[in-house]
Amino acid sequence: MKGRDTATSREVRISAEGAALPGMLTLPAGCAEVVLFAHGSGSSRLSPRNRLVAEVLQQAGIGTLLFDLLTEPEARDRRNVFDIGLLAERLEHARRWLEAEMRPRQPALGYFGASTGAAAALVAEADHPHSVAAIVSRGGRPDLAGEALARVTAPTLLIVGGADYDVLDLNTEALRQLGSPKKLVVVPGATHLFDEPGTLEQVAELVTNWFGTYLKRPAEAAVLLRR
Repeated sequence: MKGRDTATSREVRISAEGAALPGMLTLPAGCAEVVLFAHGSGSSRLSPRNRLVAEVLQQAGIGTLLFDLLTEPEARDRRNVFDIGLLAERLEHARRWLEAEMRPRQPALGYFGASTGAAAALVAEADHPHSVAAIVSRGGRPDLAGEALARVTAPTLLIVGGADYDVLDLNTEALRQLGSPKKLVVVPGATHLFDEPGTLEQVAELVTNWFGTYLKRPAEAAVLLRR
């Protein structure tokens, strides 16, 4: 395991069709994998929950990119917050920016989405098959991905709180529709924001294990899935 003291962090600006999206890119020394974070409605790159998960990934030697899917003026319009197509496009811009930024290394990439960000991650991958190697949703709304669920190719983990009843029902149905290798994990006693002691730490462990298993380059992932 690589400690965070071996990582480098820097603020970045991602251009997306005229919008400048602020972010923080953290790369542990020698990392070959990076996870892009797609935050949910009412949140941002500064989300303490996403930052905790990001820190655990960094400690495992996996890079992270936390960035805002919307500019501040855009985020004030609630229609944009729930425009999954727009959010998916922004995520795709960030993925392409990251690939260009890290050339010639070509790291394996993954998406971590929360709330509406989970739907954006699923749509972005469905529209660009095999663009990322793995996806994780925390308290997400995968149902908002609609017909794109059946087109997802990346191994997908859905994490839901056991006391987040409505979202659990939505995730259970979304799991049935997903076309990729998939798994639903319920964290007992957790509500939507995983505020209960120890629950977010459980999420971080689940996320790290999933990406540790599936965050491979496409050819490597295909071999793994055939085993």
